[in-house]
Amino acid sequence: SHIIFATQDLSGNINHKIIDTGYEIIDLKTNDKDEVLNILKSRHVDLLVIDHYKIDYKYESYIKENFDVKILAFDDTYEKHNCDILLNHNISADKKKYKGLVPKDCELRCGSQYTLLRDEFYEAKKQKTVFLAMGGADHSNLNIKILKVLEDFENIKTIVVTTNANKNLDVLRNYVEGKENIKLHVNSNKIAKLMKKSDFAIVTPSVTVNEVYFMHIPFIAIQTADNQYDMYKYLKKKKLLVLKEFNSNKLNKNITQILKRFYHE
Repeated sequence: SHIIFATQDLSGNINHKIIDTGYEIIDLKTNDKDEVLNILKSRHVDLLVIDHYKIDYKYESYIKENFDVKILAFDDTYEKHNCDILLNHNISADKKKYKGLVPKDCELRCGSQYTLLRDEFYEAKKQKTVFLAMGGADHSNLNIKILKVLEDFENIKTIVVTTNANKNLDVLRNYVEGKENIKLHVNSNKIAKLMKKSDFAIVTPSVTVNEVYFMHIPFIAIQTADNQYDMYKYLKKKKLLVLKEFNSNKLNKNITQILKRFYHE
């Protein structure tokens, strides 16, 4: 579909942004309905989108009487419209208020599911933060292996929690260095705050599971020691995401499963 913007060159406008994005602009010289009508006819327009408080029911009716075009009208003040689609994208929009203001077969698009947002908001919502804690000592040296699995996913930030008891701390520090999407916390006394910031956790089936469970954070638990078997068994029985040992493919599948939940909210 080919999109054209028709607008006046009024002072303080941001028409350059339309041009920068690669769209065509037609500079309207007047407020005359016929000027727009001629553009619709000469360009064989199928859909006219109106975003202007002064373009009203009379204006829309005149266009419709003289040219067969679908009209989508923006409205957030409950005015009368002669349009095929009405868009009120405010979260406060009330469909019922348009009764008698629009034609019977007009499609009403009202409320939060139609809210127009810039891409940056979708990107920010997509971004998820993971809390990663493989125990203070990380005897199995899994932190880096798990971080490598997480790298397969876009829009993921990771909070890694460990202590000085971790013999692989220097290697981990080197790995994390320069990676803006990974934050390493050593000997932190703000674990609860870090958990609260997170969307989901990757932990061992140990005391940490009690904590993430209490905080209502979805998690994947990876068994790393025999004394975690009781918890592992319990979580498996509850059909929660748990691995008997680290496996990059299985972990990848579990992360995918958790992320799907967020995107279907």
